Amino acid sequence: MTSSDLAAVFDASSSYFAKVTPQVWGPAGQSLVFALRLQPGDTVLDVCCGAGASALPAAAAVGPTGRVHAIDLADDLLEEGRLIASDRALQNIDFVHADVTTWEPPSSVPDAGYAALASSFGVFFLPHMDAAVSRLLRLVRPGGGFGVTVWRSGALDRFAAAYYEVIGRHQANSATGTPVPPTRHVETPKEAAERIDNPEKLAAWLTDLGAASVAVTVLSNLIPATEQFAWDLVLGSGFRAPLDQMNDDTVVAVRSDFLELITDRGIHTVDATALVGTGVITGWRGGED
Repeated sequence: MTSSDLAAVFDASSSYFAKVTPQVWGPAGQSLVFALRLQPGDTVLDVCCGAGASALPAAAAVGPTGRVHAIDLADDLLEEGRLIASDRALQNIDFVHADVTTWEPPSSVPDAGYAALASSFGVFFLPHMDAAVSRLLRLVRPGGGFGVTVWRSGALDRFAAAYYEVIGRHQANSATGTPVPPTRHVETPKEAAERIDNPEKLAAWLTDLGAASVAVTVLSNLIPATEQFAWDLVLGSGFRAPLDQMNDDTVVAVRSDFLELITDRGIHTVDATALVGTGVITGWRGGED
C-alpha cells in the first residue's frame, strides 16, 4: 500500500477516527507530550499527526509563544484537527498537508532546529522507517526531544485475528487479475511495527538513532469491546482498508459476522496497550536503507 493509499484510507475513516480518539489515540498522545516535557515557547514537529492526538496537547504545552507543525497526508484528518484546535482556541498549531519524508522547516523555526520531534502511532507507516526518522531527527536541535507511541506486542491481536478471518471469508472467491512479478521487498508497516513492539526493542531502536536518556513506558489500555466501539474502531483505523474495496451489502455482512465472532470467542475487551518511548537527541546514527 502506497502513502497515497494510506492517506485515502485514513481520510475515509476521519469521522470514526475522531469518535474513538478519546479511548484509543488520545490517551497515548497526551502521555507522549507529558513524557517529552515540553516547555512554553518550544517549537515542535509532529509527524503522521492524524487529527492531532499528540499535536493538540503539544500546542497546549508550548503555549502561545510556542508553535507546533503537525504534518500528515490525510486531508480529512487534518481538517478534524483544525476544527478541534479552533474549538479549543489554539492558535499556535499548523496542520499541514505535506509529505514528512521531504519536509523542511519554515523560516519561523529557530536556526538550531525544533525543540522536539513527536509521532503518535505513525512512524511505522513511514516508508523506510529508520531512514525517514533519521532524516527528521536532523531537524531537531542538539539536546532536543524525540518521542513516539507504538503498539505493544500483543495489542489488538485477538481483535485483528477475528476481523481478518471474517474478511478472508468474504474475499475468498474475489481474487482476480494477472499475477504481479516479484519486486524488491519493502518493509510493511506491520513489519516495521514489530521491530519496536516491546520496551527492549523500542529502547534499542531509539538508542540506535542517536537518542540518550531513553525511557519507555507501558500504557495499559483495555477497552470494553461493545458492538459500537468494535465497529467504530474498524471504521476509524487502518482496519477499514479492505472494506473500501467491497460493496455495501458485503460490508454489512462483514460487520454482522465479525461482531458475532468476537462474541463467540469471548473477546470482551480490546487490548489497546501502547508504549511511549522518548529520548534526548545528542547525535544521529542509522538511517541507511
